[in-house]
Amino acid sequence: MNESQAESEVIVVGGGLVGAALACLLGEAGVTVAVLDARPGPLDGEAVGRGQPAQRVSAVTPVSQRLLTRLGAWPAMAARRVTPYTGMQVWDAEGNGEISFDADQAGTDVLGHIVENDVMLAALEARLARLPSVTQVFGARLDAMQTTAVGRRLMLADGRRYFAPLAVAADGARSQVRELAGIDVSARETGHAALVTTVRTGRGHGGVARQVFLASGPLAFLPLSVAGDDHYCSIVWSTSPDEAARLCALPRDALGREMADAFEQRLGTVEPIDDAVHIPLTQRHAGHYVEPGLALVGDAAHSIHPLAGQGVNLGFMDAAVLAEELLEARRRGAELGDIRILSRYARRRRGDNASMLALMDGFRLLFGSENPALRLARNIGLSGVDRLEPIKRLLMRQAIGERGRLPASCR
Repeated sequence: MNESQAESEVIVVGGGLVGAALACLLGEAGVTVAVLDARPGPLDGEAVGRGQPAQRVSAVTPVSQRLLTRLGAWPAMAARRVTPYTGMQVWDAEGNGEISFDADQAGTDVLGHIVENDVMLAALEARLARLPSVTQVFGARLDAMQTTAVGRRLMLADGRRYFAPLAVAADGARSQVRELAGIDVSARETGHAALVTTVRTGRGHGGVARQVFLASGPLAFLPLSVAGDDHYCSIVWSTSPDEAARLCALPRDALGREMADAFEQRLGTVEPIDDAVHIPLTQRHAGHYVEPGLALVGDAAHSIHPLAGQGVNLGFMDAAVLAEELLEARRRGAELGDIRILSRYARRRRGDNASMLALMDGFRLLFGSENPALRLARNIGLSGVDRLEPIKRLLMRQAIGERGRLPASCR
């Protein structure tokens, strides 16, 4: 057993998208960072984004794109595979309400990009590997965490020990760090599971992200382009767990027919090109984000229904705001684990995250209701907003991430 202790200024537990982005922001400023990742090793950067699209994708807002560009990750992502979308269409299958947006109305070149998560992570990992103050530790399975007067000590299952004035939990919705710290989390079962797969469609998507609200939940066709071919989409279908299991068990051709019918044939035939999997959806929010020497970011702090594809963008904003507060404190010579510094991060992020969680929950309840009065209201609401350009512009600015005071790395 190795009883030695490695020390750094910050320990980031979790080397996923948000943890890697935070480590990049800190490492670029010369902060010594240890990234503890349970995975056995980094992604194969040569293979990522070269063949069939991966199942897990994210809708990256222009604000998050600016952050990834600032980190030097975006060019590597663009060289692999990113798909811009310039339009959005949302409609209610239970009525005739419909709303559409386009980038020109939002005053931007694109509304966002659909990017495979592995493409983003491979680019961030490559950037981390070039930062001399960042150490990536793979195969790091956390066993225990101790709180000391001057920071946090983390013990791994193989006996390795790491110490820093600040530990950051970026280890996902079922965060072990959050659990070890005894931080309460409110969990709301959405009653949905997300079916995820990739399809080829009879008609090209034309750079438009589309979503239909069905009685059982929303079905999204997110545009993908493979070697310039726009007949591919990533599917996120939120429905009941039983229905998701039934759909996943269907032969691919039968699943494709059900998708095409549910989507009102708007993109013609639908051919799944990958297996369908389903993931239970639980919305979570930590009781608090910070303690002395500890901060939660990303899904460890909040996990959201994938209704608007905002999850990774909220996490990137957490990373950017926390890094900004930490670097300002470091310039002043303050301790990075000081609760006063960490509380500033929590104040800046908790309200925005809570608002987005509440908004998504409201949409889920509104569009999942069978109440005839609510059905009428949502149809009138969608059609009414579609005719009101000032309100549409406001909604679009929110959707592309232009909310509140942005950190400098995202402007």
